[in-house]
Amino acid sequence: MSYYFTILSATDVPLFSLTFGTSKSGGDGVARFRTPDSAQYMNQFIVHASLDIIEETQWTNGALYLKHIDTYPPTASYISAFLTPSGTRFILLHQPPQLPSSAGSAGVGGIASSTSSLASTLGAAATSRATSSSIAANPTSPQTEEAIRQFMTEVYENWVKTVMSPFYRQGMPITSPVFRGKVTAAGRKWL
Repeated sequence: MSYYFTILSATDVPLFSLTFGTSKSGGDGVARFRTPDSAQYMNQFIVHASLDIIEETQWTNGALYLKHIDTYPPTASYISAFLTPSGTRFILLHQPPQLPSSAGSAGVGGIASSTSSLASTLGAAATSRATSSSIAANPTSPQTEEAIRQFMTEVYENWVKTVMSPFYRQGMPITSPVFRGKVTAAGRKWL
């Protein structure tokens, strides 16, 4: 799964952003978005387009973690949000990996090809059944929501420590390599 995480101030100013991929279940930690040439701009567009929904939801829901709040169907992206008491928003765009399409040629090789096609279909079904419980396969499952909540909570704790620094001014972008490393480590740990 590919992730784009951003922190926005209460006045919608970007304070921090990070793109990373999953490290769980054999992932290498590299983001692979469906639009690689324009992923940076597309991710920012999708995240900022979800701000209206976040603002509507924050007044009807008293929780800090808002869970899955929006979906962007053209890229199969999901948006989760976390609010801080100061109005700062943590937004995570997550995009599950694209499943390989099974385009087979029916009727070309007779019984042998239909048997191998059936075997590959059954193998693919068993594989998809085995991976359907993984976080990447179910972007809105309770396990995924819990993993994202844990990630957001850990990032929030590190964000509070960074903001409490006497060298940080409110509204200033976070450029600390230590904070970036801690967010990356939380992503590896939970996502």
